[in-house]
Amino acid sequence: MVEFVIPPFPPSSVPVAGGGLFPVRRIFCVGRNYADHAREMGADPDREPPFFFAKPADALLVGGADMPYPPQTANLHYEMELVVAIGRAGTDIAEADALQHVWGYAAGLDMTRRDLQNAAKKEGKPWDMGKGFDHSAPIGELIPAARLPEPDHGLIELRVNGAVKQSSDLGKMIWNVAETIACLSRLVRLAPGDLIFTGTPEGVGPVVRGDVLEGTIEGVGQVKTRIA
Repeated sequence: MVEFVIPPFPPSSVPVAGGGLFPVRRIFCVGRNYADHAREMGADPDREPPFFFAKPADALLVGGADMPYPPQTANLHYEMELVVAIGRAGTDIAEADALQHVWGYAAGLDMTRRDLQNAAKKEGKPWDMGKGFDHSAPIGELIPAARLPEPDHGLIELRVNGAVKQSSDLGKMIWNVAETIACLSRLVRLAPGDLIFTGTPEGVGPVVRGDVLEGTIEGVGQVKTRIA
């Protein structure tokens, strides 16, 4: 019998609406998947194919818990997103078959140390410390896909201290859920437990300690956290 040389750590997981936990293996994120957000970040959405970056699974923040303001930043940004949970493995998945690999959906936040990210971009360095820091992925409860129609349209909105900061429609995604899964599966073998944050609409901006973030996706659910 193999023994661990240090105590094994528990897997990260997301609560499921109605009970149970969804174990999380990896977190992938789509960059600039709404045209207006791409433009506000200085990119041309008409010429750019989808690209991906990752967060560690233990960056998840669940249950509406407070998010500690992270170190080494003075410009913490919110990015409200639809999250897709993969329940069936696959590689080179056809777009027509992609939704069969979805276990469920949730509302999530891709929190970003924007100053660190911008400095890394300017110097041609990886974004990891701008995106993949502790508690950088608040997420609401997962809703099984069997209970929902495909979320290809519907309001996606974020309020900070009650004021609307982001408001758009899922139908404005450049690459929809099926296209995103198909594209990502050509780069890596997707597996049960993988999460995909599908990109944020325009209106991203900074938050400070004490701010309360409340995100809603029509037909999917909510995510909430307070910056502590």
